[in-house]
Amino acid sequence: MNGCEQKDRISRERKRFRERARQALFVLLTVLLLLAFSACGGSASSEAAGGSADGGAKAGAEAGSDKGGGYKVPKYKGASFHEDEASSSAGASIDTSRTSDGYVAVSATSSSRLKFQVVKGEDTYNYDISSDGEPSVFPLQCGDGTYQFRVMENITGSKYAELYSTSADVQLSDEFQPFLRPSDYVDYSEDSACVKKAAEISAKAGSAMDVVSGVYELICSDVTYDKEKAATVQTGYLPTPDETLSSGKGICFDYASLAAAMLRSQGIPTKVIFGYVAPDNLYHAWNMFYTEETGWVTVDYKVSGDSWNRLDLTFASNGADSEFIGDGSHYSDVYFY
Repeated sequence: MNGCEQKDRISRERKRFRERARQALFVLLTVLLLLAFSACGGSASSEAAGGSADGGAKAGAEAGSDKGGGYKVPKYKGASFHEDEASSSAGASIDTSRTSDGYVAVSATSSSRLKFQVVKGEDTYNYDISSDGEPSVFPLQCGDGTYQFRVMENITGSKYAELYSTSADVQLSDEFQPFLRPSDYVDYSEDSACVKKAAEISAKAGSAMDVVSGVYELICSDVTYDKEKAATVQTGYLPTPDETLSSGKGICFDYASLAAAMLRSQGIPTKVIFGYVAPDNLYHAWNMFYTEETGWVTVDYKVSGDSWNRLDLTFASNGADSEFIGDGSHYSDVYFY
């Protein structure tokens, strides 16, 4: 098969894939509509609405009303650096005042490159941070326990020395907090365009799964893979979800960050995951989200209720073989953000 024939085959496969996706989505919406009619007059329960104390443990519960209800978006959960509550030394400041909310913040100045290290037990995460004092926010993705935080300064080549460190005993208000807030890896605010777009989806949604379905459909239809960017992206690259949404293109990290920003902003706990995909050990980024609702099926992707579920929008939106979407045996999760 020559190159042109191969491209035509791939194009045909992608068209068939998108058509199956549209058909599956139509079936899904039809089923949901029938369920809505059958449930008319009843009332559903809600525990997550209005920013309850557990933050996201019940995120996505259907809201009750005599008119059939609708999805209630929990109170927005932000994350920021609090300079007045940070501990500081040698030009570095680490804010551990909001660890129960699932994040740590840092700010430092130096004439050299800086890294921020987060250590809990055997888990270590190393992040690039700005050396001009611009604050950064990172999730406490390893759960409860004692964390060590270190600002590291480059001294020569790839060698770094500790500039300042502190520790904290972390007790999360609930396990979902790190995955319900913005961070350097999932950068958004209440005023972000992607958050407003997600709010439009939520306003029409009857449940958390409707929101997931809407975000899935929007990203699959509006964002394409940027091969040029993939070939030139530099180490330390961080996405901007609003830019991905407006440009309509991105790499796997962009897809995952955009999806996480949209879903988190609507109260749906969502992880950005880096790891490897078989059979070629492709280093890749995707999402997992949490919901207590019953399963959602679209294309060949199955979402199970009451558990973390894998969502790979890069493959889904670009017509990859459906065997990669939904069968977790192909995926090896390494880092969570």
